[in-house]
Amino acid sequence: MALAAVGQPLAAQAQDELDLDAESAILVDADTGKVLYAKEPDQALPPASMTKMMTEYLVLEAIEEGQISWDTTTQISDYPYSISANTLFSGVGLTQGKDYTVRELYEAMAVNSDNATTIALAELIAGSETEFVEMMNAKAEEMGLSEYKFVNSTGLDNESLGENRPEGTDPNGTNLLSARSSAYLAYHLINDYPVALEFSSMPQIEFEGYTIDNWNWMLDHEGVSLQQFYYEGVDGLKTGNTELAGYTFTGTAEQNGQRLISVVMKTNSREERFEETAVLLDYGFNQFEQQELAPAGYQKEGQSTLPVDKGKENEVNISTAEAVNIPMKEGEEDLYQITYHLDEEKLNENGELVAPVEEGEVIGTAEVVYEGEDDYGYIFPDHAGTVNLVTNEAVEKDNWFMLTLGAVGDFFGSLFGSAVDWIKGFFQ
Repeated sequence: MALAAVGQPLAAQAQDELDLDAESAILVDADTGKVLYAKEPDQALPPASMTKMMTEYLVLEAIEEGQISWDTTTQISDYPYSISANTLFSGVGLTQGKDYTVRELYEAMAVNSDNATTIALAELIAGSETEFVEMMNAKAEEMGLSEYKFVNSTGLDNESLGENRPEGTDPNGTNLLSARSSAYLAYHLINDYPVALEFSSMPQIEFEGYTIDNWNWMLDHEGVSLQQFYYEGVDGLKTGNTELAGYTFTGTAEQNGQRLISVVMKTNSREERFEETAVLLDYGFNQFEQQELAPAGYQKEGQSTLPVDKGKENEVNISTAEAVNIPMKEGEEDLYQITYHLDEEKLNENGELVAPVEEGEVIGTAEVVYEGEDDYGYIFPDHAGTVNLVTNEAVEKDNWFMLTLGAVGDFFGSLFGSAVDWIKGFFQ
C-alpha cells in the first residue's frame, strides 16, 4: 500500500485565502488535472463513505469487462443482511432469498450510500469482501493514488463490522485517503466511467416501493428544505460520515463547459461540508477560466528545430502535438511559460537526432511553467502540465556513399588536426 507519512509541501506555500473550516481540502480542474487550491491535501484521513467511489469504479470496470451486467442478479448473504438489518447503519433494507439486479444495488450504493448493497456487490465481483479489498488496494496502486489504505468496501470502521471484517485487516482499522487521493480517485471514476454521474446526480430513487433520498444536498431536491444547499451544475459525487471521519464530501460540478472536482474532509456537520464545498466551487468558477496557452503545432522561438545526424536533411522542425490549455486567473497570462524537455535517449552525444527520423515522432515534452505564487501543481503523481513534443516531418537516412564520404572527411579532418597539433608541439 502507498500509505506513508507524507509532508505537506503545498500547505505552506501560501496563506489560506479561502479560510476553510475543513481540516483538509482540494479543488481540481477535471479537464487538465490542475490543482486550483489545496489545504493539507496530503494528510491521510478517514474518508468514510467516500470509500465507495473505489467500489463503484470496480463495479463499472467489471461491467465493462463483461464479468457482470446491469441485469445480473444476486442474493443477499448473511453478512450484508446483518448490516442492512442494523438500524445504526440506516440502509435501504434488504430481503434474503430475493434476487436483486446489479443496477438496483448500485443505485442504492451511489445514491443512498447504502452499506449492505455495497458489500453485496463486493461479494458478487470478488467472492468475498476480503478479496475485494485486495482488488481495491491493487487498483489504488495502479491508479497512482498517493495516500490510501482500504480495509473494507464501505468506509465503515472495522470495529462496526465485528467478526465480519475482511480477513487480515485490523479489528480497529479504518480506511484512509488524503484529499488529493480522493480527488484523483474521483477524476478516474468520472473520466473512465462517465455513467457514474448519471447515478450520482439522481436526487432520489425508488427502492422496493420506497422513495430513497440522495445524501448529496447540493443536487436539485425539488420543493424540499434541502434546496438551500442547491448548487448549479453539481451532479456528484459522494458524501461520507463516521465519528472518526467527521463529515466529508467529494463533489463535482460543471458550468459553461468547465468541470471541477472538490474534496472537503473532517468538517463539523452535514451542512458545513456543503457550505465549504460551495466556497471551493465559487472560487474555482469565479476566479479561473480555461485558456489556450499555445495551439497545437506551437513552435517556441529559437527552439523550432533540432539538428539531425546522418540524415538527408541537417535538421527537423519540432512542435507541440496538441494545444496547451490551462485554467488561469484573469491577468496572469504572462506568468505562464512553456519549457521544452528533450528525451536524452533520442539524442546522440552531440545533442542530435539520428536519422532516420519519423514524422510525428515523440522526442520530448513541452511543460507549462507557472512563475507566479501559489502553484499547487497537478493532481497526477508524475505529471506537470505537459504535452508531447514531436517532429513535423520525416528525415530519411543519407545513402551509404554520402555517409562514407562524410566518414572519410571526418577521418582526414581529424588526422590533419592531429598533425597540426604535432607540428605546433615543436615550437612550444
